[in-house]
Amino acid sequence: MKEGMMKKVLIASNNAHKVEEIRSALDFDGWEYYTLAEMGVHSDPEEDADTFEGNARIKAQAAQAATGLAVLADDSGIVVDALGGKPGVWSARYAGEHGNDDDNNAKLLAEMEGVCDPERTARFVCTLVFIDEDGAEITAQGTIEGHIARSLRGEGGFGYDPLFLPLEFGGAKSLAEISPDEKNAISHRGNALRALREKISARLR
Repeated sequence: MKEGMMKKVLIASNNAHKVEEIRSALDFDGWEYYTLAEMGVHSDPEEDADTFEGNARIKAQAAQAATGLAVLADDSGIVVDALGGKPGVWSARYAGEHGNDDDNNAKLLAEMEGVCDPERTARFVCTLVFIDEDGAEITAQGTIEGHIARSLRGEGGFGYDPLFLPLEFGGAKSLAEISPDEKNAISHRGNALRALREKISARLR
């Protein structure tokens, strides 16, 4: 990128929570971030991969093919050991309707009923795929370990945050009970973004 020129990066999402975290973490000089809606782009490919990285790559490649811009896509979810890794890549549509947090949380609680506390281990996983204008691809992954609570806790966050008790707080708080800054410091997406930032910085040098 020539000095003084702005670099447009398309975030392959319209999720306001994700977008804000990305804009805050990847604050490179001259980089401007746009959502699909802000760029007037409709990109909704079928996410039929069996891994987070595979689905993130599907989204990134579709958005890049449609625009020719640098694109950043993510796929993330919760992996519960007692459920054999479910919901996993199906986290957003676990109960059927995509993005219905209430139904997804209710289903997870129902399936975890009867599971004792030591066996309620889980982790959030986030995989990021960045494809630059020249087609170069960079991937990064972040995780956060914890346990599944027995009831919803807290009013903040989104998705499964009210049910996830991160190890960093010893089970005393859910992700929905901490501040956004506290969450970003330990979250799976925050960890993935920090890893991606290091890789992009190395490419820019």
